[in-house]
Amino acid sequence: MHNIVVRPAVPADLPSIARLGVMLVRIHHEFDTLRFIAATPATERGYREFLGSQLSNADSVVLVAEQEGEVVGYTYAGLEGWDYMTLRAPAGMLHDILVDPAHRGFGIGHLLLDATIAELKLRGAPRVVLSTASENEGAQRMFAAAGFRRTMIEMTRELGDDASRR
Repeated sequence: MHNIVVRPAVPADLPSIARLGVMLVRIHHEFDTLRFIAATPATERGYREFLGSQLSNADSVVLVAEQEGEVVGYTYAGLEGWDYMTLRAPAGMLHDILVDPAHRGFGIGHLLLDATIAELKLRGAPRVVLSTASENEGAQRMFAAAGFRRTMIEMTRELGDDASRR
């Protein structure tokens, strides 16, 4: 972890965050092409615009990990209230966490996760909830090591012509 700085994202970081967001979409789509959206030419712009709109949102946390001036990872999280659809009390929701694959294995994900949890706690979140792709075992190990426990399992069934096959 040479010279890693975790800090709040600023507008100048958005192109790098958007590039990482496209990676996140591609990784998930490779896990399950039916469940997760595919990256399109508009994905990078969409990430840049959406996360740019969250930078000034008091209920959102967008952090970056920077190494020698390069953004190598980011997180996006937010404070959410009661959610009766998911039977969840108020919580900090960790939506995205990604470290560029070329920079993995040096603890950057742990630094980002710890900083995001600390920021959500500082803002009053009583707990942090996240979802992870079932095939993303590396992320699940990191989350478990940070004290997360399994609480839900998402299941998906396609309703196309092949849905009746078992």
